[in-house]
Amino acid sequence: MKAIMIMFDSLNRHMLEPYGGSETPNFNRLAEKTVVFDRCFGGSMPCMPARRELHTGRCNFLHRSWGPLEPFDDSMPAILNNNNIYSHLVSDHYHYWEEGGANYHTKFSSWENIRGQEGDPWMADISCLGRDNIAARNARLRDRVNRKYMTQEQDFPMPKTFAAGLDFLQRNHRADQWYLQLETFDPHEPYFLPDEYLKKFGIAPGVCNDWPPYQQADDPRQTEIYRKLNAALVNMCDDYLGRVLDFMDENNLWQDTLLIVNTDHGFLLGEHDYWGKCVMPFYDEIIHTPLFIWNPQCGVRGERRNSLVQTIDLPVTLLHHFGITPPQDMQGMDLTPVIKNDTSARTGGLFGIHGGHVNCTDGRYVYMRAPASPDNAPLFNYTHMPAHLRNSFSLEEMRSMQWHPGFAFTKGAPLMKIQAAPKDGAHQFGTLLFDMETDPQQQRPLNNPKKEAEMIELMIRLMRENDAPEEQFKRLGLR
Repeated sequence: MKAIMIMFDSLNRHMLEPYGGSETPNFNRLAEKTVVFDRCFGGSMPCMPARRELHTGRCNFLHRSWGPLEPFDDSMPAILNNNNIYSHLVSDHYHYWEEGGANYHTKFSSWENIRGQEGDPWMADISCLGRDNIAARNARLRDRVNRKYMTQEQDFPMPKTFAAGLDFLQRNHRADQWYLQLETFDPHEPYFLPDEYLKKFGIAPGVCNDWPPYQQADDPRQTEIYRKLNAALVNMCDDYLGRVLDFMDENNLWQDTLLIVNTDHGFLLGEHDYWGKCVMPFYDEIIHTPLFIWNPQCGVRGERRNSLVQTIDLPVTLLHHFGITPPQDMQGMDLTPVIKNDTSARTGGLFGIHGGHVNCTDGRYVYMRAPASPDNAPLFNYTHMPAHLRNSFSLEEMRSMQWHPGFAFTKGAPLMKIQAAPKDGAHQFGTLLFDMETDPQQQRPLNNPKKEAEMIELMIRLMRENDAPEEQFKRLGLR
């Protein structure tokens, strides 16, 4: 058996034709060849926490912020390797090679790194960086430097990533027992595109503001530009997806190859009066994600599924595809019964970011529980790997460290318990409850004490099942 995951970053499902969006012919073609999931939710936000779920099959946002895999974590690619299944990662997602994500790729049998996305510290063009060394780590300045070295479409990271993935397939498609994770940073911002895609969407080449800030959307004209740019980049994603589908058609890989096409999360482009993610609550456009799966063992294609599923289900499904029993600490479920006949054992899903709202859904209602007080306390990181996105924990943070006996999933290992900086602004949005059936755009928060009590009960149960730290309940005013 074989398996391919094609993973995009920040792909809003509403941009795709199978989910009611604009024309995306290859995503339409994909929908005809796969099962389309209508109720898929992310879990731990954003980028690396979501990828940690893809390894471990469990939520992690209640226990720590963005960071590396922990020594006690189960890793799906590593489990494949240990069972003689070859795993290969091709990615231009540069956070894999920063301090806060530096041990994810090493769990694969082999990997290929494509450089140059966003603020990747790639090209050493000192004359463009200025005299201040701090500027060398400024993501927007770095991005401007990197762009100088991408003049043709084939120079851009996404084309290079798909070319490398197709090269792996060309060399290995006749072999057996392998997993390919082909992962592109696009359509993550900034929306830097080859000119032909800009022209296709009526955008003048050289547009100066193509990087949405994470803030209130205060300029309707700029929102329209961002939406056009995002649509153009999604169109480019669609084109390159088509190249993999072509290869699978030409080499009859559908016969024995599991295909998963997914994303980590979506993005707001003016909806709810915001651009971005992580500042505001995780509205539907961010956390309700597209998912397509072809499972040759089921043979179901061109159908849709309404069962509630989550990111944590994907590593479990991959392990089952290769006949491997998942470790007991994985909390995801095998999606094979859902693919076959829409049968699911999941009654609720948990999602959020460390120090932000804690959210749950039963598939219809979404409950967003805000911190009970403006200081958003108490809040701690539990870790063996004290690293943030781009740097280690500071000495000041480490001085707050105390030992914690560990959780059920840490396999008997105690943890460092370190004071965490509060996430600004989460309290100001308040607690929200939405009925996604009658209000799919989440414009009318409910005032329904009975339903809120039911969702609180669901949230507490899900948090307990995740072995949430006790102070998380206090932070949320749940005890």
